[in-house]
Amino acid sequence: MTNILFAAGGFRWGQFEAPLRAALAEAGLQADLSLEHAPDETDYIIYAPNKHFIDFAPYGRVKLVQSLWAGVENIVTDATLTQPLARMVDEGLSEGMVEWVTGHVLRHHLGMDRHIVNPGHEWVFDPAPLARTRNVGVLGLGALGAACAQALAALNFNVLGWSRSLKAVDGVACFAGDEGLREIVSRSSILVLLLPLTGATENLLNAERLGWMPKGAVIVNPGRGPLIDDDALLAALESGQIAQATLDVFREEPLPQGHPFWAHPGVTVTPHIASETRPETASRVAAQNIARVERGEPPLYLVDRQTGY
Repeated sequence: MTNILFAAGGFRWGQFEAPLRAALAEAGLQADLSLEHAPDETDYIIYAPNKHFIDFAPYGRVKLVQSLWAGVENIVTDATLTQPLARMVDEGLSEGMVEWVTGHVLRHHLGMDRHIVNPGHEWVFDPAPLARTRNVGVLGLGALGAACAQALAALNFNVLGWSRSLKAVDGVACFAGDEGLREIVSRSSILVLLLPLTGATENLLNAERLGWMPKGAVIVNPGRGPLIDDDALLAALESGQIAQATLDVFREEPLPQGHPFWAHPGVTVTPHIASETRPETASRVAAQNIARVERGEPPLYLVDRQTGY
């Protein structure tokens, strides 16, 4: 019997218990899934960072900690975590992110805010250019970023993608390194942020790089809040350098009620909903990864502790 500790918060237990049990059975695992297992009897931990973090040190028998989230910045630096850590990569996350990103890129491309809300009920005839004339930059070409970049390219946008190391994505002009970053930022009238949060990416969009963007550009951030310097973004919005920003993630969540983003006419706030982990699809990934380890195979989506993702 394989003992699996569900340490992702009790409120998620109601969402995940049935799909996980079904997925574990489908994967052929004889598993005891529980909210409570003694550390010296636990073989696997299914985890999502909560307000009350656990001490991983006593769980010396654990073969894998499987995160339910794509982002692992809140756990990867935990000194007590010496066990292998896998991040969540699954079709539900990718599909959800693609739908949110393409929806908001199209919203900004088409000028839907102007057309749907017309002050004074004016007849505003302001057709958008065709997608093939619009440069859309995607910073981050991991599983989510690559899927979004390809979806935007399929809509005929001219998509530019940037990653830490050079990648190849069909239909996307790919860049890497400092020069590549400047190339994409300076050419993108809509810029989508899908990078992980690391020491190298925090405040990536600072005042200098916001100044590289075409005047009146748009930022869409469903990645991580600290990728953007908040004060620099507000200043760029006030000056007109940046026309609009749609933000799904923030340095502090929920976004405090007094934060300037709430009231700024150039900012759209969404409550970290761009791509929520879906229990049905994530459960299958977790079960399959545990089954791989039980068969003596390496787990998928292992986190590199040096890079932070």
